[in-house]
Amino acid sequence: MSRPAAVAIVGAGPAGLFAAERLAAAGAAVTVYDRMPSPARKLLLAGRGGLNLTHSEPRDAFIGRYPALPPRVSAALDAFPPAALRAWAEGLGEPTFVGTSGRVFPRAFKASPLVRAWLARLAGLGVRLVMRHRLVGIAPQSLVLEGPEGRSDVSFDAALLALGGASWPRMGSDGGWTSLLEGLGVPVAPLRPSNMGVDIAWSADFAARFAGSPLKAVAFSLGERRVRGEAVITAGGLEGGAIYALSTALREAVAEAGARLALDLKPDLSPEAVAARLAGARPKDSLSAVLKKRLSLSPQAVALLRETEGGTLPRDLPALAARVKHAVLAVSGVRPLDRAISTAGGVRFDALGEGFELAALPGIFVAGEMLDWEAPTGGYLLQATFATGAAAAAGIAARLGLPPDADTAPDW
Repeated sequence: MSRPAAVAIVGAGPAGLFAAERLAAAGAAVTVYDRMPSPARKLLLAGRGGLNLTHSEPRDAFIGRYPALPPRVSAALDAFPPAALRAWAEGLGEPTFVGTSGRVFPRAFKASPLVRAWLARLAGLGVRLVMRHRLVGIAPQSLVLEGPEGRSDVSFDAALLALGGASWPRMGSDGGWTSLLEGLGVPVAPLRPSNMGVDIAWSADFAARFAGSPLKAVAFSLGERRVRGEAVITAGGLEGGAIYALSTALREAVAEAGARLALDLKPDLSPEAVAARLAGARPKDSLSAVLKKRLSLSPQAVALLRETEGGTLPRDLPALAARVKHAVLAVSGVRPLDRAISTAGGVRFDALGEGFELAALPGIFVAGEMLDWEAPTGGYLLQATFATGAAAAAGIAARLGLPPDADTAPDW
């Protein structure tokens, strides 16, 4: 009897573990290596406050959320769409629900129950997990890994690298693989922060008083792009979903010449409606009182308006109304990669052959966030990470002559 095909996977995150599940179910002998003491640590940390698996939008809206989505990732999403990820979670005994924002969560909400059920399934399929092993070299048909007992050569019939980006270094995603692959002729786009906060030079008093305060139901604009949502004032700038949604454009604008971010504090009101409400103010009221009473602005929103005016607000009410609808913030920088939620850049798609296989390293495949794509928050990153893991598993199965995945993915 011939031995089963040996597949080595480096990276015990969603992409690596999902590929391991698919390949083990197809009959391969799969071993997953990871530098951390236990698997899925980043997924567990991200899911502590609620694991946002995916989003319930229709296909075109969903695909449109990704900045410059590479065709291969789009095809992977079509092959493994949100409905398939929800069905997979259901099969693990973790049914999902759609939140008010359209985001999809497990009913248990947190990641730990799903991860426990997943690891039990992988164990049942015979997947071996080898922790505290870091990839340090690649040779023909073997990987060089360094563990507690030193270095070892791991032979394989096919291998998958799912090493993540560089935005969670304490969870193992430090981007250290870039120099290794570049040294072997694999082109890698520079790793950059994505879904990150921005730097704004607040006055010392404003930063001391309002760091940690929210800006709710506002809209930010950069060029032609406008995003409604929320943000949080930090000591050095802004964080939050509305900022993250503009992160690609902000990063590029800052790199060129700095960014001027427009803030609309009353996006549900027209400029005329804001002016009409302010016109009803009593002459004796202070401007802060007018903004609070007539527009229900929070103290931090009023103070932020003063920041954009150099500490003063216009007494002319039409000018004040215009400022409420269009306060300009000078963005001087973006938060560094190790403080970002996710990573842009990575292995370029022109480095890949069929099935996410590296052209320069036959038999070695790549999946997940270490590829050159990026996604907004809201479940899009995790969905595409699973989808590229599935696509790489299909590529490995085709190379090894394993049966393809028997399940037909649900439609969007």
